[in-house]
Amino acid sequence: MEKIALVGCGLVGGAWGIVFARAGFDVTLYDPSPQSIEAALDFARSAAPGLAEQGLLNGESVEAVLGRLNPAASLAEAVRDADYIQESAPERLPIKQALYKEMAPLAKADAVLASSTSGLPASAFTAEIPGRERCLVTHPINPPHLVPLVELVPAPWTAPDVVDRTEALMRRVGQVPIRLNREIAGFVVNRLQSAMLAEAFRLVEDGICTAPEVDAAVSEGLGLRWFFMGPFETIDLNAQRGVADYCQKLGPMYYDLAKEQADPRPWSEELVATVEAQRRQKTPADQLDARKAWRDRCLAALVKAKRAVLAGG
Repeated sequence: MEKIALVGCGLVGGAWGIVFARAGFDVTLYDPSPQSIEAALDFARSAAPGLAEQGLLNGESVEAVLGRLNPAASLAEAVRDADYIQESAPERLPIKQALYKEMAPLAKADAVLASSTSGLPASAFTAEIPGRERCLVTHPINPPHLVPLVELVPAPWTAPDVVDRTEALMRRVGQVPIRLNREIAGFVVNRLQSAMLAEAFRLVEDGICTAPEVDAAVSEGLGLRWFFMGPFETIDLNAQRGVADYCQKLGPMYYDLAKEQADPRPWSEELVATVEAQRRQKTPADQLDARKAWRDRCLAALVKAKRAVLAGG
């Protein structure tokens, strides 16, 4: 797969452009809003110099990367020669259903049609299109040009070789794909995040601690370990004889906690207002965009540091 098309040029689509362009691919961008295409190009122009300074353009020059991003005037123009199409349209089912019905006949018969959706199964919007076996979800973690994980989620009819080809492409562009064996609500990352968010909101709602204190528990505690290893490796290394030893000693405690936490609650307006007020004390509303830019700078520095640490074994 050599020719890439991006359909949908919001925040995620714009970041995908950097992912593919810095890997040496020519990328065609399309969005029904010309302003969105220009915003994606502006994002790349603003982000690329900083990424180059931190060694995150794969040794490519800013000019070379930006020169590979090419706007298209129509959907047909964008996808007609593409081997791989990354769709990042709005997260609304009717929009995706209409888009895939229009896009599928315009694309090559062997082109992969991949969606960036963070929660909609591919089966919900590809069932009625020709060549549905070439469709799957390729869900990035935002922003994908800094966070490498990608979830590959096939529909029941997705051809195995389509998943294989997509996995190979993701590895080629420097992403880290994980393969799900079947569709499941929320995929993997959002299911993990959902469990933590549910407990985080409960802790605030029950008056145990504040939202900033929950954030500190992760950023200054769990997150430091999870930055370079996952939960299973964490517990494997937290017991003298490994994961089985850990589970034997602490499994009953976690089971008791799980029973206590089996208390799904909606996030009430009052609870959300409490968390909103606590967050705005930390980051005023007019500083959110600046804080997002700070987040991206931190992520870029951490990605660079992580590569250096892991390279040393």
